[in-house]
Amino acid sequence: MSLRLTALDAVHRALGATMTDFAGWDMPLRYGSEREEHNAVRTKAGLFDLSHMGEITVSGPQAGEMLDHALVGFVSALAEHKARYTMICAADGGILDDLIVYRTGDDEFMVVANASNAQLVLDELTARVEGFDAVVRDDRDAYALIAVQGPDSPAILGSLTDADLPGLKYYTCLPATVAGRPALLARTGYTGEDGFELFVAPADAVALWQALTEAGTAYGLIPCGLSCRDTLRLEAGMPLYGHELNTSLTPFDAGLGRVVRFDKTTNEGAFVGRAALEKAAEQAAATPPRVLVGLVSPGRRVPRAEMNVVDAEGTVIGSITSGAPSPTLGKPIAMAYVDAAHATPGAQVAVDVRGTHEPVEVVALPFYKRAR
Repeated sequence: MSLRLTALDAVHRALGATMTDFAGWDMPLRYGSEREEHNAVRTKAGLFDLSHMGEITVSGPQAGEMLDHALVGFVSALAEHKARYTMICAADGGILDDLIVYRTGDDEFMVVANASNAQLVLDELTARVEGFDAVVRDDRDAYALIAVQGPDSPAILGSLTDADLPGLKYYTCLPATVAGRPALLARTGYTGEDGFELFVAPADAVALWQALTEAGTAYGLIPCGLSCRDTLRLEAGMPLYGHELNTSLTPFDAGLGRVVRFDKTTNEGAFVGRAALEKAAEQAAATPPRVLVGLVSPGRRVPRAEMNVVDAEGTVIGSITSGAPSPTLGKPIAMAYVDAAHATPGAQVAVDVRGTHEPVEVVALPFYKRAR
């Protein structure tokens, strides 16, 4: 099966991007130096094509109630033009995907799923809409998604729109005109920096990318690929589905129980997976499962996903979920699930790197947090 191409494919190739298969999409991995792209986002600004993400619209008089039933969050309580991080879980409480939901109208919501899970989420929402006066629509082909991330992103975007960017708070969105093109402008991102995500018609993507590139020239904005996006989110302690999140974990296992809203007032508080998640919450409170922690290595060898974490006696106490060299810290870092007894910041453990136990220190997440 051939890979899907984004509306910006020709732009990426003209820029000499190294392309990679990501969830069935041909996506830019990097344009040059991954470190340079990473540091640009931390200090200036970076431009990303995120059109592989999956947009699903839910509309109708009971759209909010339907999403309260389908997801773990209290979605109907969202005010218009607000966004919320949430999850969709199976009946047994396992995480099917983590999502961002935007309320785009009184009776309309946009659910944004990870590329690898977009079809699954669409299928689940289509099944769960039964009995509600609402419609689920696959809008994956209706949007291209461009992100501008970094401390200079407000200045760059501000030169191209009359939208009230200072008034656009984190996790809010609004319809706007950017460089003469209509867009849903959201102050969201996956880098740990200030930034914006622009949902636009695919036909407008190239013109908008070019306008942002030109406006960003004076600020040092550069195009950025998926590789640096991964190290940016890792430094920010943000989970990645398939690494920190999967169907064998509940939100409580992942330390994200806060996204589960048992206090919903719609559907009499019922939602898919509620019974299992109530048990998971009780178990987590009584006997904490393995805890997601940060690990920092004083050496040069990088802990990688699926490597074992061991104690001083060499007993396996956990497993790495993500690891990479940190351009910001200048050290190898990783996230791992470890036994609660070894999860206290400052604990000294080790990672089994091909038979060698490399010492690492447990630290609190995130590794990096921008100044507000």
